Order: sequence, then structure tokens, then C-alpha cells
Amino acid sequence: MADTQAAERTQQLGAKLIEIRRQLHQHPELSNEEFATTKAIQEWLTEAGIRIVDYGLKTGVVAEVGGKRSGPVLALRADIDALPIQEETGLSYASQVAGKMHACGHDYHTASLIGAALLLKQREETLAGTVRFIFQPSEEKATGAQAVIASGALEGVQAIYGIHNKPDLPVGTIGIKPGPMMAAADGFVVEVTGKGSHAAVPEASIDPIVTAAHIVTALQSIVSRNVSPLLSAVISVTRIQSGTAWNVIAEKAVFDGTIRTFDEQVRQRVLERFKQVAENVAVAFGATAAVRWIKGPPAVQNDAALVEAAVAAAHDALLNVIEPLPSSAGEDFAYYQKQVPGLFFFMGTAGPQEWHHPAFDVDEQALPLTAVYFANLASRYLETFGEANEQ
Repeated sequence: MADTQAAERTQQLGAKLIEIRRQLHQHPELSNEEFATTKAIQEWLTEAGIRIVDYGLKTGVVAEVGGKRSGPVLALRADIDALPIQEETGLSYASQVAGKMHACGHDYHTASLIGAALLLKQREETLAGTVRFIFQPSEEKATGAQAVIASGALEGVQAIYGIHNKPDLPVGTIGIKPGPMMAAADGFVVEVTGKGSHAAVPEASIDPIVTAAHIVTALQSIVSRNVSPLLSAVISVTRIQSGTAWNVIAEKAVFDGTIRTFDEQVRQRVLERFKQVAENVAVAFGATAAVRWIKGPPAVQNDAALVEAAVAAAHDALLNVIEPLPSSAGEDFAYYQKQVPGLFFFMGTAGPQEWHHPAFDVDEQALPLTAVYFANLASRYLETFGEANEQ
């Protein structure tokens, strides 16, 4: 009978979270524009009697459950922003906003965390501390976490857990590991300046296109000859622009792209060598190269001390625990980990496409599993680390 009642409650929770997720999915908002999303989250939480804590954020929500018993403060984080992508899923609840969609699953993250808040509210009297829920804006621009930290919403927090869906993992599988989980994500813009000329008189020019092509080629040797084969890094040139006519050698060429690393020393070494290579190859051709950095978040580095509780909570929830490969994508959750111990994990969602694809989707069966896991993890953390602090 108890198992039947538990199954019914999970089914009811799942239905509610699907409704929430689909509403969010139909009304996506881009980074720092999540006003309606913020209002909706506040309404769902307030309706359940969950207290909203005002930290003065323009968008995003911070809420709390617990505090009836003394103990640590644990933060759980989900991101809420969407992407400037035209949806191509054909879903009945597809985005109603042209050119915008939840193509990274932040609607799923948000709905799951709301579910965890609802579950923890039901057991609030017994929680051995406080759970702070951070519904963070602007993850896609990597500015939201810093805004949350600046607001003071991380003050008093002993640890933080975060989640990201993983389309290539089946529902019911969770990826947990210590150490590097997601990459530092830096961008670059390189402006190569030469000397323009008629295309039929190339000797009068300093061709920025030829120069840029040689720089791009030379950059490929940085990883293979400056990074240990036991470590990793990626340099990708993703765009190059130059010229206005077929018979004119332009004066300038501009290319940009991204660098991804997992180790801070490797990160600094690659950035240093990149600048040296770009500038000196340009000099060899009589041109100049100016490098501008677009600094992104550091690598997500999971705290080993938090892994045990996370794995135990996963086993309690009958999830299949794996040690995942790190992702080369970036995540501003890393900024929280510079402030307090943090753990970021992957939850399987069996999606048809990878993140940021126009046909991205998640299997909604993962919603109640994630909510239950989040809630159980929070309870276990408070009990485990609250007792440790008392000793």
C-alpha cells in the first residue's frame, strides 16, 4: 500500500512539473530578460507557502525552506534563461516566441528545482538546517552567477549543488564525479591589419587574409605542443571575415572563436601562447595582430567531499550512478565554486539532440526523478554535515 501511495504521489508531482515545464517552454526569455519567468516562479513557490527572499535581483528568484532546526545552509541552483534560437521540435507546446527557445533545458532545470522545493516544504519541520533555492538568470551569458553572488544570496551558504540535463544519458542515470566537470570557456577576437591593394597587384599589399590563414594554422600546434597529452584543451576558430570585393585585397581580416580548458595552469599557458603565436606570425608577414579576450567562466571543479552524499542519495533514489566524461561546454556555476564547495552533476534526459540545437528536447519522465533526487540530496546533506559540525 505504501509503495502504491508513493507511486501515486510521484505521478502527481510529475504531472505538475510537466505542466510547469511546458508553460516555461512556451514562453522563453533571454538572459537578463526573464521578467515573466521570475514572476511565474515566485507565484508557484508562494502558492506552496515557500518563502521568497529578496536580494534585489533584477531577474531570478531566491527562496528558502527550513530553518526550524539549527544547521547548515545548503544552496540548490537552477538556471532560467533561454536562447536566441528558432525552435524546430514541432511540439504542441513549442515556443510561442519567434527566435527564442529553451534549447538547453533550463525550463527542465527550473521545473525540477521547483519540484524539490515542494517536496522539501512538506518535510520542513524535520530539516536539519536550511535549503536555499537559487533560480539564476543569465547563465547563457555567464553573468548570472556573479550577479547572484554580488547580491549576497550566497552568504551563509556552506555548499551548493547544481544540475544540468544530459541528452546522451538515459533517464534514470546520473553522472557524478569529483574534479573537472565542465570547461573554462574563453573567447577571442583577433584583428589582423595589413595593407590593401588591387588583387591583380598583390606585391603592393600585405595580405591580411593570407596572414590570418597562417595564424589559424599555427594556432593548431598550441595544444599538441604546449599541453600535456594527459591533459586537454581545445582551440576553435569559428568565424573569419575580410574584404568587400572579389578584386580587392583588404586591409584587415578579423577572426574569432573559443578556447576550452579544464586546468587553470593549462588555461593560462594556452592563452599566453595564443597571443604570442598570433602576434609573431603576423610580424613574419609584415602585418600586425591585435588579440582581444572575451573572458568566460573558469572550469567547473567538483568538491570531492560532496561526492559521497550525492552518490548515496542517488542510490537511495534507485538511480544508475556513472562517472561521466567532462563536458567542454562552459558553465557559470563555476563562479559559485570559487566561493563555497560545490558539486555539479548530469542527469540523463534521453534527448533527441544535443544542447543548443533547434530540435532539442528532454524526456519529461526525468522531471520527478530529478526533483526527488534534489530533495533527498538536500536532506541527506543537512543531516550528514549538520552532525559533523556539531561534533
